[in-house]
Order: sequence, then C-alpha cells, then structure tokens
Amino acid sequence: MKASVLYDVGRLEIRDVPRPSIAPNEVLVRVSAVGICGTDAHIFAGHANYNTNERGQPIPLSLQPQILGHEITGRIEEVGSAVDDLSRGDAVVVDQGINCVSRGRENLCDYCATGDSHQCELYREHGITGLPGGLAEYLAIPAVNAIKINTAIESAAAALVEPLGCILHSSNVVAQTPARHSINANAKERRVRSVLVCGAGPAGLLFVQYLRSVVRYDGALIVADPNTRKRQLAKEFGASEVIDPAANEMVDAIREYTGGKGVEYLIEASGSGDVVALIPQLVQKQATVLLYGHGHAGTDMSVLNNLLFKEPKLVTSVGASGGFDTDGRPSVYRRALQLIEQNQIDVRSLITHRYSKLDDVETALSKDMHAADYVKGVVVIGK
Repeated sequence: MKASVLYDVGRLEIRDVPRPSIAPNEVLVRVSAVGICGTDAHIFAGHANYNTNERGQPIPLSLQPQILGHEITGRIEEVGSAVDDLSRGDAVVVDQGINCVSRGRENLCDYCATGDSHQCELYREHGITGLPGGLAEYLAIPAVNAIKINTAIESAAAALVEPLGCILHSSNVVAQTPARHSINANAKERRVRSVLVCGAGPAGLLFVQYLRSVVRYDGALIVADPNTRKRQLAKEFGASEVIDPAANEMVDAIREYTGGKGVEYLIEASGSGDVVALIPQLVQKQATVLLYGHGHAGTDMSVLNNLLFKEPKLVTSVGASGGFDTDGRPSVYRRALQLIEQNQIDVRSLITHRYSKLDDVETALSKDMHAADYVKGVVVIGK
C-alpha cells in the first residue's frame, strides 16, 4: 500500500509499505480522511519527536521513519474473527490511542481503570509515538478503537472528531477541578463572567463553540488572535469581543473589558511564549488557567513568578480520553461525534484546505499552514 513516510526532518516520501494484517480482535480500516494537526507540524519540523525508546529518548527518523496522521476516519475493509459489532463497509472514526482496554487486558492499569486512558502505563498512539498513522491507505486497529458513524456526515468533517474530543476532555477536567469560579455556577459570585481564549486556531475556535453552543455560557467571551480570518470566525461562533494582539495592547484591552480585574478563566490555545508571559497581567486573582497549547519556545519560565502570587488554578490536559462506554469504546470520542452529527458544533467552517493526494501533505505542512487564509487542512483520500 501507499503511505506518506517522514524519513527525515522536513522530508516526506510516498513509499510502498506492507499492508497491515489484523489480529482476531482488530479491524482493517481503509482511510478516508485525515486532519492535519499542529502536532504533525511539530514532528515534521523537528520541534518534537514522541517516538521514544525505553529510556524516554527520541528515536531518530533515520532509524525509525514515521507515518503521521492521528485525526482519522475511514471504512472497515476487513473484520477480525473475534469482532461481532462491526462489518465491512461501516464508516468509522478512529481513536488513535492504544491502552489497556484496546489491548484487551484483564487487569487495567490505574489510569485506564479511572477513565484516564490517555495516561495508560502502556500508552501508544498511531501517528504520534511511532505506531503507523492515517497518512496511508490502510490502518489496522483494535475494534474497540473504531467508533461507528451512523449518519451521512462527510469524511472530512468526521476527521475532526479527535480534536473536538480533546476540547471536550480538557473542558471536563476544568469542570472537575475545584476553583473559585466555574462556568454556570449556581452562586452568582462564583460564576465565571469573563473568558479569554488566546489563539483562534482550530482548538480555540472549538473552545468558543463548546462554551456557547454546548454548555451555554452567556458571559463575556474574548478571543485574541493576530489572524483576521480566524478572528472573524470567532465572532461568527459567538465571541463577544476579538482582539488583534499584534495591533493592540492586549493587557489594556482585557482590563477595559473586565473593569480592570482581569478574566476569571483563561484558555491558552496559541502555543505562543509571548502570550504565556502576559498571563499574569490578564487574569484576576484565583483565576483558572487552562494550558492547552504546546510550544511556547523561548519563554523564560520566570514569567510564572507573578502568576503564582495570584494563586490560580493551573490546569493541563491532553488527549481525548475520559472513560469508556459499555462496549469498551471511548466515551469522549463518541460524544464528540454526536455533537458534530447533531450540528451543535460546526467543524466544516474550519476546513479551509482540502487535499486529495498523499503527495500534498508536504506542501500542507511546510507551506500552507503558514498562509493567512489557513485554519484547518484535511487530506481526503477516500469516501
């Protein structure tokens, strides 16, 4: 089969690789669409390598080339002999994470047993930690990692279930974290009345929609991003104010919007070190800060000193975990799929770039992602 193989930093090549065979508890998925994620860009550019050896050291691409792509949807091509709830031709969304439940272990590790499967002691990820990803014609996965699609949703939109799942999981973690203020708290004095989302990429825009359309947050929702198109989308999705941090003094703007107090809830979804340095001036005392974005290169961590004096709730979260349904499939992925199928979350408006060939991936990662009109790219290679 054909696959887009990352064999060196910034170097992709279409190669013939063996078509995977499946175990009795697995299915073979013919890939239909793969979303291009910032994580793919970090790996491609050499800023990160999550394929590590037993000592936690990155394995060079020259030794182990990688097939990227972890936002995956496709159709079942082949079903293992022990699988009785999926059939050839079924459209599915893929949970790329391999954990205790995926492996069919009788004794779950502490993390899988408590619904935090993305922190599984044996965790691996297709397209991220060295397991082959979706930028190929076929992918073999455990059947419980395939969530059946029961509507006519297009494959490009279904590929965004994974990033939406990450937003749901992060928001659930925040909701479960005791804090001075919370979204929709019963007591007025404990209610979040101002939220700042830093970064209006796909994650930031999904956070905006989740807050407005799913949890029905009705307070001030401020979004900061230097990109005109992304700020426009943020307004369309329900942001009450948008800020261009390149043209405005963001701290002054936030103080004006909040009566000089700062926001009660800040979502850092930009991955910008400059934004992290401003957080102490953007939040009020005992605010909640969700550190969602990755990157932050060049930031002196001493910028956190002034933030620590404010006693914030610092929340970090990664992945789309959050427990399993009775059939062993990930509940957060299934919930994310439902929100897209029911049109509560609009992912189609985020897709600005569509690619029809694996050959286009290098252009997407090296060039298109830096274009002013780019929000989200999806490689559509099947139906």
